[in-house]
Amino acid sequence: MDIGEFESIMLQVLISGLVLFMAFIVYDLAKKSNAGKWGTFVLFGALGLGVLGFLIKTFLVEVIV
Repeated sequence: MDIGEFESIMLQVLISGLVLFMAFIVYDLAKKSNAGKWGTFVLFGALGLGVLGFLIKTFLVEVIV
């Protein structure tokens, strides 16, 4: 395994871990603030759009390159 493969694997693993940690933070924030179902949905929707943007960018870069 060369350095490029290692960096690619670690990027995916660590970004996934970061996304899961952010989801936990949003869940904890919604729970502590008594956001309710709608507020929790809005909080996760905002996070989901960021994650979706990252996935679309990654997909487009792989398809184009």
